[in-house]
Amino acid sequence: MKQSEIKQLSTAELQEKLSETKKSYADLKMAHAISPLENPIQLRHARRTVARVATELTKREDQ
Repeated sequence: MKQSEIKQLSTAELQEKLSETKKSYADLKMAHAISPLENPIQLRHARRTVARVATELTKREDQ
């Protein structure tokens, strides 16, 4: 998910998206621990999406 897409979401949508992406990241991490993922780059993308959404939420709280 791109930063421009994240900026267009409302705060409530961002909070929902954050919980979804954290859950999917945890699921991917667990699946990778059990048996290696076919595409381990998915972990990096999921982790960075979580960070992008969390950063945008923090920016909005500060304003």
